[in-house]
Amino acid sequence: MPQFKGFKVVPKIAINDKDTLSLVYTPGVGASCLKIKENPEAAMVYTNRINSIAVISFDYEKSLNRAIFLKSVLLIDAYPLVINKNTSKEDFKFAVENIEINFCAIDLSLIEDFVEDISFDVDIPVLKSKVENLKDFFGAISRNVFMIDTTKLKGDVSERSLQLHELAGGVVETELTEEKRKKPVAIVSDGTAVLGYGNIGALASLPVMEGKAALYAELADVDSFCFCVKTQKTEEIIKIIQMFEGSFSGIHLEDIAAPDCFEIENTLAEKLNIPVFHDDQHGTAIIVLAGLLNALVLEDKDISKIKIVIAGAGAAGNAVAKLLLFAGAKNIVMDDINGPIYKGRKQNDKYLEELAQSTNPNDEKGELKDIIKNADVFIGLSKGGLLTEEMIQSMEYRPIVFALANPIPEIMPDAAKHAGVYIISTGRSDFENQINNSLAFPGLFKGLIEGDIKKITNEIKLECALMIASMVHKDELTPENIMPDPLNRMVPLKIANTIVNKFKKG
Repeated sequence: MPQFKGFKVVPKIAINDKDTLSLVYTPGVGASCLKIKENPEAAMVYTNRINSIAVISFDYEKSLNRAIFLKSVLLIDAYPLVINKNTSKEDFKFAVENIEINFCAIDLSLIEDFVEDISFDVDIPVLKSKVENLKDFFGAISRNVFMIDTTKLKGDVSERSLQLHELAGGVVETELTEEKRKKPVAIVSDGTAVLGYGNIGALASLPVMEGKAALYAELADVDSFCFCVKTQKTEEIIKIIQMFEGSFSGIHLEDIAAPDCFEIENTLAEKLNIPVFHDDQHGTAIIVLAGLLNALVLEDKDISKIKIVIAGAGAAGNAVAKLLLFAGAKNIVMDDINGPIYKGRKQNDKYLEELAQSTNPNDEKGELKDIIKNADVFIGLSKGGLLTEEMIQSMEYRPIVFALANPIPEIMPDAAKHAGVYIISTGRSDFENQINNSLAFPGLFKGLIEGDIKKITNEIKLECALMIASMVHKDELTPENIMPDPLNRMVPLKIANTIVNKFKKG
């Protein structure tokens, strides 16, 4: 009999082609999110929540051993969590009630003296002491699908993705290992900015977070799991994550709306002793820069001499602008729901005013159709259908358009090409030049964990972008091929090696 010492997170289906990627992640995953938004009970159907249990104690090794037991004996995907012994009962109750949405049950039997008099207001079983039949008490159901033929699924991408999630019960599960593993990464969301759907809530965001976990596992052998929270209050999100810091190797923030995401990331990065990464900001910034660098090689243009218009000034737009500036861009004009961003604009909050200080050097005003005139590059991080053919025709010769809104881009590729675009990229795997965060975050976190690096800097992000761009050799660069394949296993490995070699201390 093997002696298990750890667990790893594994995809329920091999992600070995772009079609499968589109079903596990974007654009297909949104269909499951919307089903859960319509009916919260559907989370037990379209995700692995039905077989996921949190094991919480004051000692990580004890939680881990309990999780190994539950998996080996009952086939339950159990996740070990640890809290500080100084945590108050009131805070612990609050935290458990906020993270219950990730699990079908919570096991507190290792701290039964601490929790015996706490009454949890949750909709799932909470084990406080020993019971005769654990399986029945938890109500967990393992829906392990070892082989599924995606060619048998019917309909469009959304319909097929929905069928896959229902058949498999989500897209990730755990597997016991004979070797010790690094602690997992927590994928945290409050559900306030999910895909292009906006605030659909943390529960409905679970399919996206599971998709992220599947990509971490498939592409970089990094363990992670959903740690979504019900609350949408900044200080409460920070407090909950701080309480469970000892459970994780890092924090991956996802689909949290601006401006709260800035405060959450900045505060956690300052207070925690593990890396904190907001994928919608920095993952997006890395891959946009990578794609733009290759596009400019084809255009034979210098980033410092071009005009870039960015539509959308939320988390992604803010971070993209800052990284492009760090990489040498001089003329970036930002546009949001209130029009171009400029110094002293009355609609600016402190984050937009900060952006205004380093962008829009010519103080341009008006509407998107006005500021896009003579622009070399358009980067869309906003909403579908925003960009028109007429706008593209007003741009510089051979314009570059990154229409990255998901699942519907700012302009569809065919329309963009009809308008004369030279290079068109979207965030979708079913079109050319996919700009997908999966090229960045798996390798980035692998490098951070292996290099024991606690803070993510602009220098690290720039190196990631340069490495991604370099994975498309110059003799292979074409207007239809500026990005490496998102499933190229060498990309995360090279990113991780670069981070470790250049930024590991000591």
